[in-house]
Amino acid sequence: MQMREVLMFKGARTIMDNCVSLKQGEKVLIVTDMVQVKIANILAAAAFERGAEVVVSIMQPRKKAGEEPPDLIAESMKHADVVLIPVTYSVTHTFAVKNAAAAGARILVLTDFTEEMLFRGGIEADFQSIKPICKGVANAFANGNHVHLTTPAGTDLSFDITGRRGNSLYCVVEPGEFSTIPTIEANTSPLEGTANGKIVADASIPYIGIGLLDEPVIVDVENGYITKISGGKQAEMLNRDLLSHNDRNCFNIAELGVGLNPKCRMCGIMLEDEGVVGTAHIGIGTSITLGGTIKAPTHYDLIMWKPRIEVDGKVIVDNDKVTL
Repeated sequence: MQMREVLMFKGARTIMDNCVSLKQGEKVLIVTDMVQVKIANILAAAAFERGAEVVVSIMQPRKKAGEEPPDLIAESMKHADVVLIPVTYSVTHTFAVKNAAAAGARILVLTDFTEEMLFRGGIEADFQSIKPICKGVANAFANGNHVHLTTPAGTDLSFDITGRRGNSLYCVVEPGEFSTIPTIEANTSPLEGTANGKIVADASIPYIGIGLLDEPVIVDVENGYITKISGGKQAEMLNRDLLSHNDRNCFNIAELGVGLNPKCRMCGIMLEDEGVVGTAHIGIGTSITLGGTIKAPTHYDLIMWKPRIEVDGKVIVDNDKVTL
């Protein structure tokens, strides 16, 4: 084993022991694609080391984030105790993940992972110590009705979350749960048709080759849907991609998420960027795995700095501070 693989194995052991609490004899399904096989193999070795029954399923890389995995893999996911998903394009917001969670699987998603992410950055965080903060923000969402999000760059967005659940993703999963890693975030899904205002993404849109933003991407929102995207070249890339799917649901306001991992770095990779403390993101497109009802061909996150989030008039997040 090469020295880099030794370092990667450390992260794989963290995943097995701290994130999914793998037990001897459990059935582990690792869903990967042809690009991420090396990471899948490291995870498989760590699972095998713990006495698990391990299956690695390799598919062609999905064409875009949010595309369902093949039916054969989706069906297998429902019969595993643990599902690990190191893939190039996200399958987090799919019926496959939703149905596997409903069947009781413990699911951990490793989208666009690099080898370095298994030993440096967000994965170095103490997940358990951040859990109470993450659950506190999620509970504030679950118990709230009206959200108002603003940022110094110009974001000013309001929407209703009455009856919607708050999701706490802190990289540790129990049966029937999924989490991304290494992002730690609390999120919720707006009631369809209620979001109005403006989104100014000034940090990252880590999809379709956009990554770190050179200039703000400005998004106008009316009655739950994006009506206009403006800015520079990166704004044009986003608008062109959304239009190419010929599906209005790609423009749905699907999520508000808050980054809570102090070890995550803003680097243009989705699962690092989303977790950065002092950021929030608005997800657009699919919302079915978050508590919403919309299934779109895509789910993209627009990440912004220094959010101020009010729930029913009470500030719960102010830049890098949770004020519960």
